[in-house]
Amino acid sequence: MDGKILYSTDTSVARITLNRPEKRNALDAELVAGLRQALAQSAQDGGVRVVVVTGAGKDFCAGADLAALQQLQDSGVVENLADARRLADLFLDMRRHPRPIVAVVRGRALAGGCGIATAADIVLAAESAQFGYPETKIGFVPAMVMAILRRSVGERRAFELLANGDTFPARTALEMGMINRVFTDEAFETETEAYIAQLAARSDSALALTKSLLYSIDGMPFAAALSAGVQTNALARLTDDCRRGLEQFLKKS
Repeated sequence: MDGKILYSTDTSVARITLNRPEKRNALDAELVAGLRQALAQSAQDGGVRVVVVTGAGKDFCAGADLAALQQLQDSGVVENLADARRLADLFLDMRRHPRPIVAVVRGRALAGGCGIATAADIVLAAESAQFGYPETKIGFVPAMVMAILRRSVGERRAFELLANGDTFPARTALEMGMINRVFTDEAFETETEAYIAQLAARSDSALALTKSLLYSIDGMPFAAALSAGVQTNALARLTDDCRRGLEQFLKKS
């Protein structure tokens, strides 16, 4: 990782910060590669229970670095496919990560930056935060982020957001089901830290199995999803966390 990504751990929480505040944390190849490396490191750290992704400065992430994108226009199809694939692979890394990823959003989360935020398992936003997919305004296509948005909101709403390219406030994103919580700017840091601490206190094995099952049943027929649930249910019963949890519950009752 270079200076474009900051990584630290605090007890059971890994914190990843997009660190290009002078560019509104715009995405270039180095930043995406550094973010993927930080995610891999947090996945291998047995002490980590929750991963937090945030942006340095006023904004979460303004999307692709347009100067870098312009340079790639003079390259061939292979180079442009490889560059687009890097962002798609990042989204896959987030979906396949064994632990919950929480995006903590201040300021603007636009285009690919909105994709990174909403690719997280949980999105916490300040009331003043802004979201949006402005790609069509410059003749571009919000392509990879579409797969994430389509799983969060209905088809008609998704098309409207992608086609119009307008930005919208955190409260609107919350109402549409794109994000999980909105906190006032004044209480944002306190509320997000409390939320993260509460999540980190949950069973590591239960969270990992829950995340894996939820995303694996996407697109499964109902019967297949139930069968996958049966297997996970049986596996969860054999974990140390479940054994301890049942013992503690029965002692209290």
